[in-house]
Amino acid sequence: MFLRRLVETEPGGLGTREFIGVLRLLEGCSWQRLQDAVEHALDIGVHDADAIRLIVEHRRQAPVALCSLDGRPKLRLVDADRNELSARR
Repeated sequence: MFLRRLVETEPGGLGTREFIGVLRLLEGCSWQRLQDAVEHALDIGVHDADAIRLIVEHRRQAPVALCSLDGRPKLRLVDADRNELSARR
Protein backbone atom coordinates (compact mmCIF):
# COMPACT_ATOMS: atom_id res chain seq x y z
CA MET A 1 0.00 0.00 0.00
CA PHE A 2 3.01 2.27 -0.34
CA LEU A 3 1.59 3.50 -3.66
CA ARG A 4 -1.70 4.44 -2.03
CA ARG A 5 0.01 6.53 0.65
CA LEU A 6 2.23 8.12 -1.97
CA VAL A 7 -0.54 9.21 -4.32
CA GLU A 8 -2.91 10.29 -1.55
CA THR A 9 -0.35 12.79 -0.22
CA GLU A 10 -0.08 14.46 -3.62
CA PRO A 11 -1.09 18.13 -3.63
CA GLY A 12 -4.27 18.87 -5.55
CA GLY A 13 -6.38 16.10 -4.04
CA LEU A 14 -6.27 13.71 -7.03
CA GLY A 15 -4.42 10.97 -5.16
CA THR A 16 -7.42 8.80 -4.37
CA ARG A 17 -8.63 9.09 -7.95
CA GLU A 18 -5.17 8.06 -9.22
CA PHE A 19 -5.10 5.08 -6.88
CA ILE A 20 -8.54 3.97 -8.04
CA GLY A 21 -7.31 4.35 -11.63
CA VAL A 22 -4.44 1.99 -10.82
CA LEU A 23 -6.82 -0.52 -9.24
CA ARG A 24 -9.07 -0.39 -12.31
CA LEU A 25 -6.15 -1.77 -14.31
CA LEU A 26 -7.00 -5.09 -12.65
CA GLU A 27 -9.96 -5.28 -15.02
CA GLY A 28 -7.54 -6.17 -17.80
CA CYS A 29 -4.54 -7.77 -16.12
CA SER A 30 -3.58 -10.03 -13.25
CA TRP A 31 -2.66 -8.86 -9.77
CA GLN A 32 0.94 -10.04 -10.29
CA ARG A 33 1.30 -8.17 -13.57
CA LEU A 34 -0.04 -4.99 -11.96
CA GLN A 35 2.21 -5.39 -8.95
CA ASP A 36 5.26 -5.80 -11.20
CA ALA A 37 4.26 -2.69 -13.17
CA VAL A 38 3.77 -0.64 -9.99
CA GLU A 39 7.17 -1.73 -8.66
CA HIS A 40 8.81 -0.77 -11.95
CA ALA A 41 6.99 2.57 -11.98
CA LEU A 42 8.16 3.38 -8.47
CA ASP A 43 11.72 2.38 -9.41
CA ILE A 44 11.73 4.91 -12.25
CA GLY A 45 9.99 7.59 -10.18
CA VAL A 46 6.47 7.68 -11.64
CA HIS A 47 3.28 6.76 -9.86
CA ASP A 48 0.29 8.00 -11.83
CA ALA A 49 -2.27 5.58 -13.27
CA ASP A 50 -1.53 6.47 -16.90
CA ALA A 51 2.18 5.71 -16.53
CA ILE A 52 1.45 2.40 -14.84
CA ARG A 53 -1.08 1.55 -17.58
CA LEU A 54 1.60 2.17 -20.21
CA ILE A 55 4.02 -0.11 -18.39
CA VAL A 56 1.39 -2.88 -18.21
CA GLU A 57 0.58 -2.52 -21.91
CA HIS A 58 4.23 -2.41 -22.93
CA ARG A 59 5.01 -5.57 -21.03
CA ARG A 60 2.01 -7.32 -22.56
CA GLN A 61 3.31 -6.82 -26.11
CA ALA A 62 5.47 -9.49 -27.65
CA PRO A 63 8.98 -8.36 -28.51
CA VAL A 64 9.61 -7.67 -32.16
CA ALA A 65 11.82 -10.25 -33.81
CA LEU A 66 14.69 -9.12 -35.98
CA CYS A 67 14.19 -9.51 -39.69
CA SER A 68 16.77 -11.75 -41.27
CA LEU A 69 17.82 -11.12 -44.87
CA ASP A 70 19.19 -14.65 -45.18
CA GLY A 71 17.74 -16.21 -48.32
CA ARG A 72 16.78 -12.80 -49.70
CA PRO A 73 19.89 -11.68 -51.63
CA LYS A 74 18.00 -9.07 -53.68
CA LEU A 75 16.96 -7.22 -50.54
CA ARG A 76 20.59 -6.90 -49.47
CA LEU A 77 21.21 -4.82 -52.60
CA VAL A 78 18.50 -2.27 -51.79
CA ASP A 79 19.89 1.06 -50.63
CA ALA A 80 17.22 3.16 -48.94
CA ASP A 81 17.88 6.80 -48.09
CA ARG A 82 17.44 7.84 -44.49
CA ASN A 83 14.34 9.92 -43.87
CA GLU A 84 14.50 13.23 -42.09
CA LEU A 85 11.92 13.00 -39.31
CA SER A 86 12.62 16.24 -37.48
CA ALA A 87 10.01 18.98 -37.39
CA ARG A 88 12.57 21.62 -38.41
CA ARG A 89 12.55 22.85 -41.98
